[in-house]
Amino acid sequence: MINAIGRRKAAVARVYLKKGEGKILVNGKDYKEYFPQAHIQQKVASPFRLLEIENIYDLNVNVRGGGFKGQAEALLLGVARALVKLNEEFRPALKAQKMLTRDARVVERKKYGKPKARKSFQFSKR
Repeated sequence: MINAIGRRKAAVARVYLKKGEGKILVNGKDYKEYFPQAHIQQKVASPFRLLEIENIYDLNVNVRGGGFKGQAEALLLGVARALVKLNEEFRPALKAQKMLTRDARVVERKKYGKPKARKSFQFSKR
């Protein structure tokens, strides 16, 4: 069993990869049930589709924090890292699709004297 961690925004995904028949469980549910949106389901399964190793490995994922999109992207990074730990030859293909890059963008904090992080109140010269 190989484990890896993926992060995005406030979401953290712990990924456990083992030989099996291609089941992906996210927090104890099937990933299609946990992520009902089709485009996010495709994102989760994309590393396997890219490497043409579908239905060979089982995934068990614990994910917490953030929203569904951040969780899906954290899961994607975790899966990609686990696959590279499994076989170093997968690295060039995953790196070319930017699946091994941690997206460090997070929400900027709100500043005092402003309604949001950068937005200002209307300015009046006179």
